Parts: sequence; structure tokens; C-alpha cells
Amino acid sequence: MDPITHIAPRDKAEILAQALPYIRKFHGKTMVIKYGGNAMTDPALQADFAEDVVLLKLVGINPVVVHGGGPQIEAALGRLGKKGEFIQGMRVTDEETMEVVEWVLAGEVQQDIVGLIHQAGGKAVGLTGRDGGLIRAKKLKMLDNKDPSIEHDVGQVGDIVAIDPSVVKALQDDAFIPVISPIGFGEENESYNINADVVASKLATVLQAEKLVLLTNTPGVLDKAGKLLTDLTAREIDGLFADGTISGGMLPKISGALDAAKAGVNAVHIIDGRVPHAMLLEILTDQAYGTMIRSH
Repeated sequence: MDPITHIAPRDKAEILAQALPYIRKFHGKTMVIKYGGNAMTDPALQADFAEDVVLLKLVGINPVVVHGGGPQIEAALGRLGKKGEFIQGMRVTDEETMEVVEWVLAGEVQQDIVGLIHQAGGKAVGLTGRDGGLIRAKKLKMLDNKDPSIEHDVGQVGDIVAIDPSVVKALQDDAFIPVISPIGFGEENESYNINADVVASKLATVLQAEKLVLLTNTPGVLDKAGKLLTDLTAREIDGLFADGTISGGMLPKISGALDAAKAGVNAVHIIDGRVPHAMLLEILTDQAYGTMIRSH
């Protein structure tokens, strides 16, 4: 049964009316959305995500989707009898693994997302960093966390050199929703596997996006007592890094979010992708369903 069928028509109208100020405020603005976590693997949440993206587009907001695909890459490597290796949270990407990453991200995962958006009534186009020269990259130099004199070789893992958003803007102007795989290319036309959070953050900065939305498997940024911090400034985030409140797997995610906020993206939202329609609840209502990091 549809969970909203029990809501009275008058209440539904009230909910829509409450969204109006937000629709007016964000009309014509770009929002970069990092799609990952449970929202990518649960069929009901996948459908919710696609509907949310299409609704944003139809009310005049320009969503740009950047997706990950760690579990899918791991499953594909397993089918080949290959086990994923990680150094400091980064996937070691040799030549064979890079082929799998490209096949999974730019093929299977990306086309599933494009298909879901079409099914929800939108028009989506899949892109990688090669399309339109979107993401130029170089080999990532990874220094050891404890001893910076040691450099780890993580293979074809990329560091972004430059982003040319021309192809993204052209698609937006034609009413398409860009769906971007985090794969860059180098000077010798070699491929690079890039962290999707980093791509989303850099893309939001280059596009001068109104918002960057990161879907995660956590409620947002939590304090040391486990309480959700709903509203933070860039300066407050710096303090949470310094006192160790933000650590582990959240470090790279929040680092990119912080860079985007400091570079002029008005707000960064870290939201729980396990909540149905979490994105609409965060963007189009006055309820806080995650953490918002403001640029000032």
C-alpha cells in the first residue's frame, strides 16, 4: 500500500503549498547530488531517488547526479575471483581492476540509474570524465598517514586536474539530467578511478551550484554523544576535525563537502539515504533530515 494514500487531500495540498517558497527560491539553480549507499542498492529507495530527481527537474531545479558503486565493483571483482585491496580507504586499482571499474560504473550502474530516471518520467544522459573532456585527472600521490615520507602506489586512482562543465551545462539547457560516473582521463588517454565524493564536491564548485547533497548511510554529522548536528558553518566543521569528532570514513566525505562550502557552494547537505524521499524532505521542507553545512 502506498504510504501516502491515508493522507487527506487537504493535508496533501498543505504539504505542496509549504514547498512553494523553496521551489521559488531554488528555481533555475543547480544542485549536485552524490548518489550512494543503501539508496543505490534497495529497489524501493532507488525508485524514490529517481522520482525525487525528476520532480526537482520538473519544478525548475537542475539536478546533476554523481554516483559511486563500491559494492557493485566488489561483486564484479568477486565473480572474476579477484579480491579488492584498500590502502587508507582507497581502492588499489591495477589495470585489470580499472577495466572492471569502468565496466561496472560507466556500464551497469550508470545505465541502471539512467533507466530508473526514464521510468520515473525524466530524461537522463550518462557521462564519464571522457565525455566532452569533463574530468581531466592525474595519478593520485598517496602519502602515508603516519609517515609522509612513504608514498603508497594505489595504481590508476586519480586526482582531479580540471573539470570542464560545458557538456553538463549543454545537457541542462536541453532539459536532460546528467548522470556522471567518477572516471577521469589523463594526458595519455589513460583512465583513472576517482572518489565519487571528491568528483561531486569539485563539480558543485565548478558549476557554482546552489547546493551539494551527499546521500550516506548515516543520519548526518553526529557529535561525540551521537546526537545529530543539523546546522553547521564551515568554521564549526574545522573545529570538529580538530577535536576528532569527525574521523574514519566520514573524513574524506566531509573534507570534500567543506572544500565546496568554502569555495562558494551555498549549502552542503549530508543526508540519510535510507530515509524514503530524504532529498525532498531536506530541500523542499523546513524539517532537518540531515546535516547542513553553510558556507558562512
